[in-house]
Amino acid sequence: MPAIDTPAATRTTPLWTPSQVTVVFVLGGPGAGKGTQCAKLVTDYGFKHLSAGDLLREEQDRPGSEFGDMIRTYIKEGTIVPMEVTIQLLENAMKAAKDGEGKTLFLIDGFPRKLDQAHAFESTVVPSAFTLFLTCPEAVMESRLLNRGKTSGRADDNIESIKKRFRTFVETSMPVVDEFERLGKVVKVEAVKGPEEVYEEVQKGFAARGMKPLEVKE
Repeated sequence: MPAIDTPAATRTTPLWTPSQVTVVFVLGGPGAGKGTQCAKLVTDYGFKHLSAGDLLREEQDRPGSEFGDMIRTYIKEGTIVPMEVTIQLLENAMKAAKDGEGKTLFLIDGFPRKLDQAHAFESTVVPSAFTLFLTCPEAVMESRLLNRGKTSGRADDNIESIKKRFRTFVETSMPVVDEFERLGKVVKVEAVKGPEEVYEEVQKGFAARGMKPLEVKE
């Protein structure tokens, strides 16, 4: 992961226009199936999948990172890393994928977590095309996460952490979904059924936005 330089926070206009780069945010409560659906979209549509959490974890372990210790502390305490850092990491990863792989389609998973993050990203990096929002009852997500916790080894796949993550999502991330929905920028898909059935609905939502899988793209 490249070092953080030229902070996006100092920019007064977006780095890219939506015609140059397409960004789809992927949001949903913990256990809604974001990672599963993103993997399918990467294969069929040619997206580059970026996870804000993964980028932060990579940066905290990168030798010589000026932000490593700070990120480690925030993650350990379960608090949100300053958005300037997260946005710059996303921008760096997008630049690397665009320049190195020719990628212009990006799925950004688990970001923005708060409304100010959404505003900052869209005003300094690129306005998003839309947000894929996976809806799922809390009881279903809880069951999935507890089941995953038996084998995942993730410290946050336990009942106390799960309930805390649910509350955080409702309090901080739902306002993002609500605002984008008012702007007509949300594809909402119920994520209760199996992954394949959910994906069929995701594809319908993408088709309604003019996005086609690679094999049928003209």
